[in-house]
Amino acid sequence: MRRGCISLGDTRCDVCQRIIPDAERYLANDEEGKETHYCIECALKKGYASWKKEKQEQILTFFPDY
Repeated sequence: MRRGCISLGDTRCDVCQRIIPDAERYLANDEEGKETHYCIECALKKGYASWKKEKQEQILTFFPDY
């Protein structure tokens, strides 16, 4: 299950090991019983995040289009 979250400053990306700064968005993904945290850059690289245009704005989404 994917959850879009906002960091409180003590979250670390499990891929690049970067600390996700306070108030920055990140993805928490439960796969195979293990929760993994992804910063925006790593989520985009893995294909878990995408930019979409809505109401003439670019919006970052962590949820797939079905």
